Amino acid sequence: MEPIKRAASLKDSVADTIRMSIVTGELALGQPLSERTLAERLNVSKTPVREALAQLRLEGLVHAYPQRGAFVFTPNRTEVVEMCELRQALEAAALKMAIERHPDDAKRALETIVHRMEAALGHEDRRAYLAEDTQFHQALFMTCGNGLLMRTYEMHVGKISALRTHLAQRQGHTALSFAEHKSILQAVKDRDSEHALAILDTHIARTRLSYSAEVERSNDAQSNDSDDSKSAG
Repeated sequence: MEPIKRAASLKDSVADTIRMSIVTGELALGQPLSERTLAERLNVSKTPVREALAQLRLEGLVHAYPQRGAFVFTPNRTEVVEMCELRQALEAAALKMAIERHPDDAKRALETIVHRMEAALGHEDRRAYLAEDTQFHQALFMTCGNGLLMRTYEMHVGKISALRTHLAQRQGHTALSFAEHKSILQAVKDRDSEHALAILDTHIARTRLSYSAEVERSNDAQSNDSDDSKSAG
């Protein structure tokens, strides 16, 4: 007797669609989210949209304000720092476990992803590269042998991926990122946990600085736009 595969609920399907739109940048940071508009675009009622937005609030991808409604999250410097600190804690644990418990599985998974990252760079396909970047870090959790650790990361991966898409803009960031991913792969092949963890720490620390700078630049631009609007008024 084969187990019955449950179909995804409508709420989950709507949440997946909105989440992906935020992650890929189709929905901009800070963009207002109208339940009615989303329901019309997705051809569903407002109820699953409302439920989906509640789920995305738990993931930090959506912020809700009384009397104002729901908006795609807008990160501040504190959120960026906290998210990178969380990544360092979770990913370091997953990487160490993957090397110790399933090094061959980790090597194969990361090697495949690095090849796809290289292909995306060759085609100058930034969106594809960023998607593979997300897959690379998820592979650490898929091969670490700890389901609870993986599920904890999955609660935050949407926001991590969205930050990567929206904020990885600095000149030279992608080239450095790819070099560090290749170095982590080599350390996994060598089963050198200490070296792999050192590279990961450098990788996330540099990302933290890059993202913080982009957030400050974005906030400054928004502040200037607001001042210009007031002057024009």
